[in-house]
Amino acid sequence: MAVPETTNEQRAEQILDVFDTAFGELLAADPAAFQVKFRKMAASAFAFYRGTACLFYADLERDRHGGPYLDERTGRVWIHGDLHAENFGTYMDANGRLIFNVNDFDEAYVGPFTWDLKRFAASVALIGYTKALSDEQISDLVRTYAAAYRERIHRLATGAKNEEVPSFTLDTAEGPLLGALRSARSRTRFSLLDSMTEIRDYERRFASGGGSIELDAATRYKVLAAFDGYLETLPDESLVRPDSYRVKDVVGRRGVGIGSAGLPSYNILLEGHSDALENDVVIYLKQAQTPAVSRHITDRAVRDYFRHEGHRTVISQRALQAHADPWLGWTELDGSGQLVAEVSPYAVDLDWSDLDDPEEIAAVVADLGRATATMHAAADEAESGHSLVPFSTERAIDAVIAADEEGFAELLVDFAHAYGARARADHQIFVDLFRNGRITR
Repeated sequence: MAVPETTNEQRAEQILDVFDTAFGELLAADPAAFQVKFRKMAASAFAFYRGTACLFYADLERDRHGGPYLDERTGRVWIHGDLHAENFGTYMDANGRLIFNVNDFDEAYVGPFTWDLKRFAASVALIGYTKALSDEQISDLVRTYAAAYRERIHRLATGAKNEEVPSFTLDTAEGPLLGALRSARSRTRFSLLDSMTEIRDYERRFASGGGSIELDAATRYKVLAAFDGYLETLPDESLVRPDSYRVKDVVGRRGVGIGSAGLPSYNILLEGHSDALENDVVIYLKQAQTPAVSRHITDRAVRDYFRHEGHRTVISQRALQAHADPWLGWTELDGSGQLVAEVSPYAVDLDWSDLDDPEEIAAVVADLGRATATMHAAADEAESGHSLVPFSTERAIDAVIAADEEGFAELLVDFAHAYGARARADHQIFVDLFRNGRITR
């Protein structure tokens, strides 16, 4: 990776231009939410990196015209779009199994598979730097990730059965991944409901405060109409008990996380799979965002495939995540695409704070390489239920890596160091821009 040499002021102007394109409208509509977002990003170079996929892809734009390991197939596969070391965790799949894998598909799209790998590799460099690992240790971690990814892709491409390359579950995971799954298993739906709701007149309702916003009648009507549209997007197997979708209450929320600043959001309380109050379900409905990678993909067949960003997010997640959330769907509200999914009590993110031993970090990074390969392979033509990527992605990726095995890991190593250094420098430039009032308005 060789970002052109620039002065700090030139780079500052590049950052401001990219931010204006990515955040301008939302920032103008809700500057307070972006104050929160930007303060979180200012905390560390990694937090800045997490919040700036837009800048990352602006820097990578030249790769859209080609590059190592990219051809007419591997340059247009389903990708996560924001694959960094903290976007992994647990979820309950449609079969009731706790799975550890990639999560948060808000940025998912169709593009070069190497973009996911490069984004992850640079995140490893940033985490390694914060843990005072040497450059060679960071290089070894990236090589470990590349080797695990390559090995899993090859096994999937050559017909390995599910039991030979199992998902990370309570029965198969080890180390911190198993710890996350055990933590998720110890959580209960009742605890989640207790934190968000209360019982009034023998019925559950959202509790006031805690970020909830009471809705006026007109807004509530619009949200419920959007909810009706959402029901039409669910697979038949999710609708076996219609009473599950009886609405009990609706409240507004406002996204203030690094990835959701300024986006309107709503929580909807549903009956769930039985009349018991402990089985009620909370789903969220939020405005889906334009994925950063899409601004640098010119293929109209990809762009025209999606009705709106809510549809794009859901179709992408269903393609990349085997047995996705059964509550996952999309709708429209005020002309904007919306993502709908469960507020899951079983979501636990991988915690890097106590991961300091290089050998343990290497074992985790290897597992994340396997998880990445499994995600890329999930969307092949036989199982994905879409027509946008009509070929076996694992076979296509396996073939291009096989043409240059030795160069594959080194490509990622070189990129990790170069972009890790770029992100650390950019973070300092960003902090100075922000504290001097040059970003928010």
